[in-house]
Amino acid sequence: MRNATIRQLQIFTVAASSLSFARAAEKLHLTHAAISLQIKQLEEVSGALLFERIGKRVFLTAAGEILLLHARQILQSLKEADEALLVLKGLKGGRIAVAVASTAEYFAPGLLAEFGKRHDEVRIRLLIDNRDTVIRLLAGNEVDLAIMGRPPAILDAFSVAFAPHPLVLVAAADHPLAAADTLPVEDLAGETLIVREAGSGTRSAMEEFFLERSIKPRIGMEMGSNEAIKQAVVAGLGISFISQHTLGLELSAGRLAVLKVEGTPVVRHWHLVRHKNKHLTPAFAAFWDFILEFAPGYLKKLG
Repeated sequence: MRNATIRQLQIFTVAASSLSFARAAEKLHLTHAAISLQIKQLEEVSGALLFERIGKRVFLTAAGEILLLHARQILQSLKEADEALLVLKGLKGGRIAVAVASTAEYFAPGLLAEFGKRHDEVRIRLLIDNRDTVIRLLAGNEVDLAIMGRPPAILDAFSVAFAPHPLVLVAAADHPLAAADTLPVEDLAGETLIVREAGSGTRSAMEEFFLERSIKPRIGMEMGSNEAIKQAVVAGLGISFISQHTLGLELSAGRLAVLKVEGTPVVRHWHLVRHKNKHLTPAFAAFWDFILEFAPGYLKKLG
């Protein structure tokens, strides 16, 4: 492997993470042919087949799995060396990659903007995706940390709760239930629920809420977007169980109403999550501490 280049390892890591040369080419702004050539050269250097195609799908071989583990370690070590050298040179700069579960996209950019005012020399890359993808990015060391609701149980991770995360039931402002002072959960039995996709943190919290009360909700639609859910509720297609932190605009405009259902809001927590083996660079440590100190008050103001 002495003749392998850093560029080849970078390309291989991206292709192995997505298991698609086409997606790797798109992400790296290269041609499919360029990706294939670099992978072929890396296979020649390593003396092993790294990918195999079965039907229309691409899989890593055993050799590919081993090389992926070491390639990630090499690239991470280079990144940490770069950060350490910047500090030694008297520079305060650094880079941080942050993955955010889609429900947190309503406040995460604001937090990053506030951090940027204090540390304008630090560059931050923000990725917003569903829970499963965020966990995959953490596991693959493709991001430094994540902001999410429920921390992953399947990942060797370190997590800290930094702010309450209230979840509520909402309806269109003119819905008959919106005017009620208190609502027994049983009154929702006949309502159509518009919910997040299975596996999302919001969906799991909703299922626990109804299961604890021995009620089977009538699910009418599943959607992978909080925005789509809110618009469907405004249109009168049903009610929803959703994060209160996503509702600011619709509540202030009088388009949605939070239902006063017994047992709500259901309060979970937002968490900062990083892999246990993740090295904290100066920039990373500053961002981690900033979120823990600043975010609770910031989210409290959002309601």
